[in-house]
Amino acid sequence: MKIALAQFNPTVGDFPGNSARILSFAEKAKERGADLAVFSEMCVCGYLPQDLLERPAFIERNEIAVREIAEKAILPVVVGYAGRISNGTGKSIANRAALLCGGRVVFEQSKMLLPTYDVFDESRYFQPAESQRAYEFGGERLGITICEDAWNDKNFWDKRLYDRDPVVELVKQGTSVLLNLSASPYILDKRSLRVRMLQSIAVHQGRPVVYVNQVGGNDSLIFDGASFALTAKGEIAAQAAAFEEDLVLFDTAGGTGEIHAQPDEEMAYAFRALVTGTRDYVRKCGFKKVLVGLSGGIDSAVVAAIAAEALGAENVLGISMPGPFSSEGSKADAKELCRNLGIEFVSIAITGVFDAYRKALAPVFGARPVDVTEENIQARIRGNYLMALSNKFGSMVLSTGNKSELSVGYCTLYGDMAGGLAVISDVPKLMVYELANWMNRERELIPRSTIEKPPSAELRPNQKDVDSLPPYEVLDPILKAYIEDLQTPLEIAKRYGFDIELVRGIAALVDRNEYKRKQAAPGLKITSRAFGFGRPFPIAQKFVP
Repeated sequence: MKIALAQFNPTVGDFPGNSARILSFAEKAKERGADLAVFSEMCVCGYLPQDLLERPAFIERNEIAVREIAEKAILPVVVGYAGRISNGTGKSIANRAALLCGGRVVFEQSKMLLPTYDVFDESRYFQPAESQRAYEFGGERLGITICEDAWNDKNFWDKRLYDRDPVVELVKQGTSVLLNLSASPYILDKRSLRVRMLQSIAVHQGRPVVYVNQVGGNDSLIFDGASFALTAKGEIAAQAAAFEEDLVLFDTAGGTGEIHAQPDEEMAYAFRALVTGTRDYVRKCGFKKVLVGLSGGIDSAVVAAIAAEALGAENVLGISMPGPFSSEGSKADAKELCRNLGIEFVSIAITGVFDAYRKALAPVFGARPVDVTEENIQARIRGNYLMALSNKFGSMVLSTGNKSELSVGYCTLYGDMAGGLAVISDVPKLMVYELANWMNRERELIPRSTIEKPPSAELRPNQKDVDSLPPYEVLDPILKAYIEDLQTPLEIAKRYGFDIELVRGIAALVDRNEYKRKQAAPGLKITSRAFGFGRPFPIAQKFVP
């Protein structure tokens, strides 16, 4: 059997658009000689639909779309959707895969293993499958699994999350080919994990494995695609492109297929993820153009470069907003960055407005000394400028704070946090520098002086980040250990040899600033634990680890 791995970019709730893409891919697969086209998890409605799944009309549209695709498809296809089930008790819908052939649904399989960690909360919506069934089709015995169903291999994981293994149950039924419909979000280093995990299944079960992943961005989640097929020996026989719609064929008889090139560096992969997430979030929310406030610093420079790549330089406006403490170097760097990227540059000073604020507030402030209040006023003036331009021009503001700053609250509510998308809010500061250097590998896009100068908010004379924070070489490892690895301050101090009081202070800052993060723009997730709905921590709490 020749199986087409059909990898496309769905939009949540766009039933006409998603259905049209499925039919188009099926037609292309038929023209290229495929016997079956396999699509990704919940491709009919798009993943992750969240509480749209609780709306009866949304489920009805899923089922109508599946029937219409079955009637129109000129090739047998396997698609994922959300559909009603009748189990008597429990949830009334399931995460399903449907084999469509000859104008009708000939076979369906529900997802058995429902993840409830990180961004996943599938038990909230779905009833798990009670059993797995293999299905005879086209000379093969197909074993259809859905994403998490393949993530419980006892030969690969030291600790398994589930008692049952759908793959083993299918193999016992004589499955000859294992199919996995997936919507597996990208995080750093995950692609190699997926390959190794599925290779373990292919080798230990002695079956070829076809893995088809969603591609594109939906809100905070970025799906890298990179679908592939493995022979029974665990060799990659077919490979779709990363972060692009693609169609590749795999021949189960010969164990051969098409292999498309992948980014060979993790930094290149991460860059493509951020570009994809930015492009799809902006466009799927109905915007064409974006605004980026440019400080002359590394963070805003990297965000502007990502935006230019994602949306085209003609759709990005860089706004320099110099204040009383902005250095000449920073102002020059912002202008040079725009010239290098080919984006439009505008400069609007904030000093006059800042002076007016201070004058208006002076009678109330009285003799109290200048402090962080005046710094935050400058940031909020800039936020107001950006949102005014956003309203006037119908452009989305991209906020520029990185994960290190957001973690410890080194950011200003309604100031530099203002915006529609926080592009690098899951990118630690040191990685921001790595991205900048990677972007400059062929020619200088981000000014060298931007990369080399000490980081500073420039909100008071001679200000440097290290005045308020440890060096990022110290801060970033502490944050990763505390936020992503869930280690205690004592464990972190012992692991790195850091002073325990320093680590406790950083941990306290992380906990104390949850209220800021709850009010931040949605950010793009690229690490194992990003701020957002996958990390639901309380704001009002007094637990000390």
